[in-house]
Amino acid sequence: MTTPAKPASGTPAPASGFPAVPRPIIVLFLLFVFLVGVKGLGDGFKDLGRDFLQSFFGATANPFIGLIVGLLATTLVQSSSVTTAMIVGLVAAPTDPLPLANAIPMIMGANIGTTVTNTLVSMAHMGRRDEFRRAFAAATCHDFFNFVTVAILLPFELLTGYLRKTATFVATHVGHIGGTEYESPLKHALSAAFAPIKATADALFTGWGHAVFLIVVSGVLIYVALILVVRVMRATMEQRVESFLIRALDKSVLLSLLIGAVATVMVQSSSITTSLLVPLAGAGLMTLRQIFPITVGANIGTTVTALLASLAVSGPNATAGLTIALVHLLFNVTGSALILPVPFMRNIPLSAARGLANVATRSRRWAVIYVIVLFYLIPAALVVISRALS
Repeated sequence: MTTPAKPASGTPAPASGFPAVPRPIIVLFLLFVFLVGVKGLGDGFKDLGRDFLQSFFGATANPFIGLIVGLLATTLVQSSSVTTAMIVGLVAAPTDPLPLANAIPMIMGANIGTTVTNTLVSMAHMGRRDEFRRAFAAATCHDFFNFVTVAILLPFELLTGYLRKTATFVATHVGHIGGTEYESPLKHALSAAFAPIKATADALFTGWGHAVFLIVVSGVLIYVALILVVRVMRATMEQRVESFLIRALDKSVLLSLLIGAVATVMVQSSSITTSLLVPLAGAGLMTLRQIFPITVGANIGTTVTALLASLAVSGPNATAGLTIALVHLLFNVTGSALILPVPFMRNIPLSAARGLANVATRSRRWAVIYVIVLFYLIPAALVVISRALS
């Protein structure tokens, strides 16, 4: 009697959850579905918030108010690229431009606000204790990195004008070279995939109902894709398929930094790059130490969109638009140089992320409380402080 041949190692058997389809193809498809959800979520929040952004960018002479405006605007539209591009446009406006000194804290606030996306994404892992601890730590290390950077550089900027002066010096020498706006091929694919959902929303809803529909559908796509990605990648980890990638990232922090920056340039969203790390951490494929420099690189990569947009503007305030874009780049590069190479500084966001993840794992409500406190109560407290000081 002939014994049936066993499936080749790494190929799922027909009775498995994903018959006859190679796991890398499944992962790529699920990640694409996840990105469609992220794109749709951004569209939904833009529908809710785009009309309010101009009013947010009005009276921002107080640096704390400017910080809050940048934070809340980015939280609303789920994209620091959108916020910073709008800030560039306001600073470079031919009439009544936003003052540069007012815009700098807004740029810093945008860096904090962009971290809420991957923090919310990590909550999809709440059903599994160990996965949630790893995923939540991977998400919140981005939060704490940006929070520490702002805590250092905002007071320093107010005292010295370091970012404004340095960026102004560079902008005056390159402000007339012109530029072009980059269009990500992935963005076109995501738009095409999300078009049927958007068409359904257009046909059924208007106003807030339209935005809520997009947000709910996108949230379902994100949640389902994450659950399935973690399931497939856990099986992949058991067969050590990803071990070469993990060892490669171990060899060089600079390589990880470059990976984060390039990936973010490709998709024009640090939220997408960092959110993709969450299921990798949840599945145990990457450690917090490996993920952290990629996250830092994503912060640098997200500045490219605003830089290219600023190089394309023209008019009497074009140099000012380039200056604020350079402030964004300089802010992220300086923060990376201060924190990543220094063990003591690097351990601050890492230790805070691990500690918070342990607390949130013991009681899931602390994860929700953290988001509310960091992204809403602290901004409200800054408003109270600024009013008291004025």
